[in-house]
Amino acid sequence: MRDGVPIIIPVENQVREFDPKLLLAAACAQRGFTALIGSRREIDFRIASFSRGIYLSKSMTRRSVKMFRILRTLGHEIVAWDEEALVHLPPHVYYSRRLSPEAMPYISHLLAWGQDNVELFEQYPHLGERPIHATGNPRNDFLRPELRSLFLAQATSYRAAHGDFILINTNFNHVNAFYPIENLFVPAAVPGEEPQHGRASLGMARDYALGLRDHKQALFEHFQRLIPELEKTFPRINIVVRPHPTEGHAVYEEIARRCTRVRVINEGNVVPWLLAAKALVHNGCTTGVEAYVLGVPALSYRPHVDDRYDDGFYRLPNRASHQCFDFAELMDALQKILAGKLSAADGAERKALVDHHLAAQEGPLSVERIANLLEEIVAGRPELPSPPLERRVAGRLAATKRRWGKKWKGRKRGAHNSPEFHRHRYPPISLTQVRSRLATLGDALPGGFAVHADQVAEEIFRLRRDADPQA
Repeated sequence: MRDGVPIIIPVENQVREFDPKLLLAAACAQRGFTALIGSRREIDFRIASFSRGIYLSKSMTRRSVKMFRILRTLGHEIVAWDEEALVHLPPHVYYSRRLSPEAMPYISHLLAWGQDNVELFEQYPHLGERPIHATGNPRNDFLRPELRSLFLAQATSYRAAHGDFILINTNFNHVNAFYPIENLFVPAAVPGEEPQHGRASLGMARDYALGLRDHKQALFEHFQRLIPELEKTFPRINIVVRPHPTEGHAVYEEIARRCTRVRVINEGNVVPWLLAAKALVHNGCTTGVEAYVLGVPALSYRPHVDDRYDDGFYRLPNRASHQCFDFAELMDALQKILAGKLSAADGAERKALVDHHLAAQEGPLSVERIANLLEEIVAGRPELPSPPLERRVAGRLAATKRRWGKKWKGRKRGAHNSPEFHRHRYPPISLTQVRSRLATLGDALPGGFAVHADQVAEEIFRLRRDADPQA
């Protein structure tokens, strides 16, 4: 029976992932599951305290192996998708970066954004027999007309606060990461030696990573010059810069201090920002795809071109947008958009490209498709197998050891797991905010849902169909 079976939904980047995964949690709770959603860091720290259930992982890299081993030892099943697979590296690079032959055996089912992602998974040499399901991703549900209305009030609020504005979404976390260790390369320990691989280039051939760094660095510098030039060129339009969730903000904040109509903001879901903006400017950013689906004019600014990356990595978001290859071309396109002479990018070729990458644009929402699959998984295995006592004890000990190890490493200056970096990726969210968002989600869906949320631990919330929190 599915009643009460925990569906564990960890969230890494709160701004980008929380609302879509909250919708998924509500869809699961409405069907009788107990949905647990919250900070991935806190969920993983407390995993031994949860009843056996299904853990929805957003990645399956080598760094996932230790946690996957703990999950399976404790009796949890793992269903996974790759949050980064919509705009992905060429297969041979993608596999070394995003998939791990050591992690794959722990996964029972794979979820895909669309047919392109299905084909990417199918070609992986270490896939094994596990099934792939083109369910779509919960983030895409918010682009659909029936859920788009959720953001109209917020979009109106943004327009009231910022007036007419151009949205610039940056995508330079490879060379401007919040912590330098997250860049493609970091300075050598010994002066004069070659730079060392950072986290972003692990699994990449050195020549490929160096070329990507040079390409991204050139674009990063172009965008830094672009922001104040836009302000000068369009004196009646404001500029909102929205950095990538793991990108450093200091460069953009310094530019904003030298300007009068530039704001650097990374709050909330991107959808209302897109709906409020006059136009989006980006390069190779997933937001370009989201703008296309929403019917928002989007311009891919490409003053530096390298087809190794533009056609092999960023092809989807660039081609889903109007492409501008120099400043004059970008200004001309923006002037036409502001004058009402140029609308969102369209055409049969773009539609076919996006349709190949995104499932669940019509019919059941992706969260409904995922909830259906989870029902089938549980129905096929009515009783999740209980590991022997010695395995459960070993799992608890491993989880405790991992938790204290992560906390100890997080105390080091600039550590990947530091509290400062965690707050950057996962700003605090209260139970009141969660309940308010649930109410809004329910109002937007036909028939709504009767789901109650309570808080079970720091940054972790539980959703159940019962209206009575004590039931």
